[in-house]
Amino acid sequence: MISPLLSRSLLLTLEPLSDEDVRGVLRRALTEERGLNGAVTLPEDAEAHLLRIAGGDARRALTALEAGAGAALAKGEDTLTLETLEESVDRAAVAYDRDGDQHYDVASALIKSIRGSDVDAALHYLARMIVAGEDPRFIARRLMISASEDIGLADSGALPTAVAAAQAVAMVGFPEAALILSHATIALALAPKSNAATTAIGAALADVREGRAGPVPAHLRDGHYKGAAKLGHAQGYIYPHDVPGAVAAQQYLPDELASRRYYEPTRYGGEARYADILEWVRGRLAGEADQGS
Repeated sequence: MISPLLSRSLLLTLEPLSDEDVRGVLRRALTEERGLNGAVTLPEDAEAHLLRIAGGDARRALTALEAGAGAALAKGEDTLTLETLEESVDRAAVAYDRDGDQHYDVASALIKSIRGSDVDAALHYLARMIVAGEDPRFIARRLMISASEDIGLADSGALPTAVAAAQAVAMVGFPEAALILSHATIALALAPKSNAATTAIGAALADVREGRAGPVPAHLRDGHYKGAAKLGHAQGYIYPHDVPGAVAAQQYLPDELASRRYYEPTRYGGEARYADILEWVRGRLAGEADQGS
């Protein structure tokens, strides 16, 4: 909208209702005279299914309640059971408690299926989460973690794909967000796998937490302040861009960790290239003869 029109308009932002808001609407509809006037009761499991169907939309919840109540009364029943509700709205109830074990079990199964490269299983668990009304932002966060934890540099495009998916679902929302999450899930499941980045930072963190830190080598310390030279700071530092290949033979780790190796790349996917580069770089840092570029 152009600014002049926008300044003369009243803008209303409509946000999804919370489950508690929708629950209140349903319970009033069950008892009030303008609603069902106590003609049927709604058990807890059927109510939970209505909340999942609603997805924060009270109109959708009321439409499903009306359809289910009509089906129950047609059967001569005064209780709207979960079975009758499923039949009337043509939507199966998924065993999934967003605040309980099912939430974590299905999320875990999704990530482990991606890690195991079983794209069909990954899509199955993704579908269960979507149908159960899981927050798409939660799913997207798990995919971003998986992209670094289980794929890493074997496919450097995995993390940007997952991040793009997270940004997209935040703007789009369901039902279209299902397409975006499917896109990212398939890409991650079929990507080459490496946990080298995960184990690398794990080993580095373990050393630091166990006190293996040591002083920063003098030639790497800040030499821009007055008196730094007298302390030997920045003295002897070799500027990498001044040497062929831009990798200078000098020590970067503290003395007690000088021989430590954290990152050990695999030969899977794109990480094979990093393995070749790393072998050459480590040789140059150690002052070995030039092994080619």
